[in-house]
Amino acid sequence: MIIKPELVKKIKDYFNLNIYETKVWIALLGKGVASAGEIAEISGVPRSRTYDVLESLEKQGFAISKIGKPAKYIAVKPGVILEKLKSNMVREAEEKVQVLSKLKDSAEYSEIENLYTAGIKPVKHEDISGSIKGRSTIYNHMRELLENAKKEVIICTSARDFSDKIRLFSSLIERLSKHGIKVRIALSGNEQDVKKLAIKTKQKIKKIDISAKFFIIDQEQILFMLSDQSAAEEETAIWLNTSFFTSAMTYLFNQIWED
Repeated sequence: MIIKPELVKKIKDYFNLNIYETKVWIALLGKGVASAGEIAEISGVPRSRTYDVLESLEKQGFAISKIGKPAKYIAVKPGVILEKLKSNMVREAEEKVQVLSKLKDSAEYSEIENLYTAGIKPVKHEDISGSIKGRSTIYNHMRELLENAKKEVIICTSARDFSDKIRLFSSLIERLSKHGIKVRIALSGNEQDVKKLAIKTKQKIKKIDISAKFFIIDQEQILFMLSDQSAAEEETAIWLNTSFFTSAMTYLFNQIWED
């Protein structure tokens, strides 16, 4: 049995194993049931290390120790391991979310919030701007800006993008409207799609023929995308916290809105 280096590398990353564990597990899968000596011969892992590695795999659920002598191990079906890893990951994520949810009530969080507030106060508004990379980071920043709006929000994007984020936009628009915050939405794309989204959100939505994606908050901050075709990790947005530029953009948007 020849163990391909490419397979070892990929399995190692997928299942979060070290190099010896990966080689031993692949060798055991190929044999079904085997002794440490047989596994050492097939995997190329030193025999003195094979015993420890097999014990490690057993603890992680990748192998089962067979009753009897000589000591042998049975491979666990990959599908069983995959489901177990998925369950573990979900459980760990849920636990992490619970920890993070309670973090805001901690003294440590209050301390770092105070540090941020104290550090940001002396800085000019126009200096609190920057480039944001990665779709998920942009998405979170956009949500933060919209949730903290006080007077007015302008949403300009495509019907497709708005539809993809409909749950977020619907809940945000509802919340903003309840607080008396003016929301204006302009979408590019198919006219029928725009009409459907207007009905779905119970909002007046303007169809525009300009392909752009930006969000203006209170005529003070603007977040705009540099491209609509980038991969998720490469997507880049520019965030500006300056009323000088943002009020000018709002003025131009108003011309389109009233046309």
